Amino acid sequence: MTGSCPECGTRVMAGEAFCEQCGHDLSSAPRASCTACGSASIGQDGYCENCGMLQPTGRDHVEIELAAMAGVSDRGLRHSRNEDAMALVTAGQDAVVAVVCDGVSTSPRPDEASQAAADIAAVTIAKRLAEGEGAEAATREAVRLAADTVAFSARIGEDSPACTLVSAVVERRQVTVGWVGDSRAYWLGDNSSLLTTDDATPGTHMLTAWLGADAGEVVPHVRTFTTDGPGAVLLCSDGLWNYYPEPEMLAATALSGTPLSAARRLVRLANEAGGHDNITVAIIPFGQGERAEATVAFPKERSD
Repeated sequence: MTGSCPECGTRVMAGEAFCEQCGHDLSSAPRASCTACGSASIGQDGYCENCGMLQPTGRDHVEIELAAMAGVSDRGLRHSRNEDAMALVTAGQDAVVAVVCDGVSTSPRPDEASQAAADIAAVTIAKRLAEGEGAEAATREAVRLAADTVAFSARIGEDSPACTLVSAVVERRQVTVGWVGDSRAYWLGDNSSLLTTDDATPGTHMLTAWLGADAGEVVPHVRTFTTDGPGAVLLCSDGLWNYYPEPEMLAATALSGTPLSAARRLVRLANEAGGHDNITVAIIPFGQGERAEATVAFPKERSD
């Protein structure tokens, strides 16, 4: 469990007596208490040592709006913290990139795995595109590096952190998606459709492919398609598609208003349907005018 030094703001681990940056005495600082039982015995892994509850983090609810695309990630109603993650970046004037990752809850530190994978994948795709590489090759390299990053994060004596990944590159009239696991990509517009297949045993949520040290060789699925009509690409974790798997229903909600308002509506619908899992939604409009240059990204704590 991490916190911040009250003197200089440097991140510190629970139980540390002094800040390594400024030397401030942390022994008198108020200790975090468990949100379930109130105990101050919070381990460095984020679990309460009294009742075993995993503590929430500042990622409970995150919203990103960037270059006319947007994403919302929410912990849902039943989980103690958000183990999903997303990353949205631009790649020059003609391309945008989005990545959604879903941490595997049965693995240690799934929230760290998902954020690390999303960040490295998005940055790698954007960098490779800027260097002139094609979207499919850039996607494969991004997944390789994301898989290595998650695998190398495993600590001695613990099981491997793990997560799924789905990405989208939207450039001019072409969309390239890549995925490992059961996070999904949809095309919403004329002939709305699911663009991905699930790496899971049919009828279950038992993954057959994921990112992690115990995943074996990670081989992503990658596909590219073109379209002449307007619409949107939607990426999401299973916290949404468990409730609303049909493309037509998603299109009815996602193709009105701004991408941010549409992502918020979809997250709200998933919570209203039960909110049993973390929910992450990223929406990229396609063929609907010039993309804005303004960038706004802001995390928000849940108020409920």
